[in-house]
Amino acid sequence: MSSPHDGPHFRRVLGHFPTGVTVVTAAPGGQPTGLAVGSFTSVSLDPPLVAFCPGRSSASWPRIHEAGAFCVNVLGEGQEEISRIFAGKEEDKFRGLGWRPCADTGSPVLDGVLAWIDCEIETVVEAGDHWIVIGRVKALDCFDDRGGPLVFFRGGYGRFVV
Repeated sequence: MSSPHDGPHFRRVLGHFPTGVTVVTAAPGGQPTGLAVGSFTSVSLDPPLVAFCPGRSSASWPRIHEAGAFCVNVLGEGQEEISRIFAGKEEDKFRGLGWRPCADTGSPVLDGVLAWIDCEIETVVEAGDHWIVIGRVKALDCFDDRGGPLVFFRGGYGRFVV
């Protein structure tokens, strides 16, 4: 048994928990921004709340926070490249991507996603080297005809077969 303070071992063990892959987007001042997030979860049905955990070193998170709203885009099995783009440091992550603004917040909904959840920021809590961001859901939708989810497991992308 290893100490939880052994960073690489901690990351390896937690990598055995498969996660869905999302891209969290916003449009402060009408300029789209976003980041790839695996730490997304539902929080409450009443009121409808969700959460995600951006790293404190994220360059995109301050812009999302500035917007006061965000949209969680649930990626499908064929959208690995989109995840890689939003996990990177590229200046214009939206170049060549199709998207539309959510009616309520203006946050981008990426073309072809399995589902999207548009939220206003409710609470932000400091948690170690990350933030816990809780959003109040304003609008959402899903598309059952777009295949399975993109999954992250043991440091790599995979698919889920139903």
